[in-house]
Amino acid sequence: MGKNLKQQRRGKGNTRYLAPSHRYIGKIRYLELGEREGVVIDIVHSTGKHTPVAVAEFNGKHELMIPASGTAVGQKIRYGTELTNGNVVPINSVPEGTRIFNIELRPGDGGKMCRAPGCFATMSVRGDNQCVIELPSRRQVSINANCRATIGIPAGYGRQEKPFMKAGNKYFAMKAKGTLYPIVRGAAQNAVDHPFGGKTSPGKEKTVSRSAPPGRKVGMIAAKRTGKRRGR
Repeated sequence: MGKNLKQQRRGKGNTRYLAPSHRYIGKIRYLELGEREGVVIDIVHSTGKHTPVAVAEFNGKHELMIPASGTAVGQKIRYGTELTNGNVVPINSVPEGTRIFNIELRPGDGGKMCRAPGCFATMSVRGDNQCVIELPSRRQVSINANCRATIGIPAGYGRQEKPFMKAGNKYFAMKAKGTLYPIVRGAAQNAVDHPFGGKTSPGKEKTVSRSAPPGRKVGMIAAKRTGKRRGR
């Protein structure tokens, strides 16, 4: 008998596959609507994120934010229409060509897109009701003009320039993020561990029926076609 597949063990709810959310610093999102002004009182490390986290104080209340590159302790953060690095503004007040991050998909959802270090979108077309932004993938999306975003680029984008040097450092970094590591190809595993495992590599068709049992449902599930599409 073979073993359970990785996705089967993950779906079972084992603690190995659970993110350590009890160690996370908290939810990082825009909390309140309207114009207001605060000040950055600290920049801290968050276990579950690659970006640093800025702690800003607004009228005695603390709020966690993704800081823009260049943000420092003591800097003022404004919610409004002032186009300064690190400020939060509605995207209908952002000029074309401006870099923005932590963008809301719907007004008031707290920020969903472009939150990773160095990941930013560019304003393409500004309108009264809808605005078009260009994502890092060059894909253009249209979102509500009242959605908010932060001016600039998320901090921490130089982290990938520092090598891990050894596998142990990489292992503990992935463990802190709650990410399964390493990811091994099915064809590189033993026959008992994966349907594609063994010396045949993979030795059987990768297309599989939608109604296949869980132990066989790997590869191209219910694929209409496979292979490279050639011009006619």
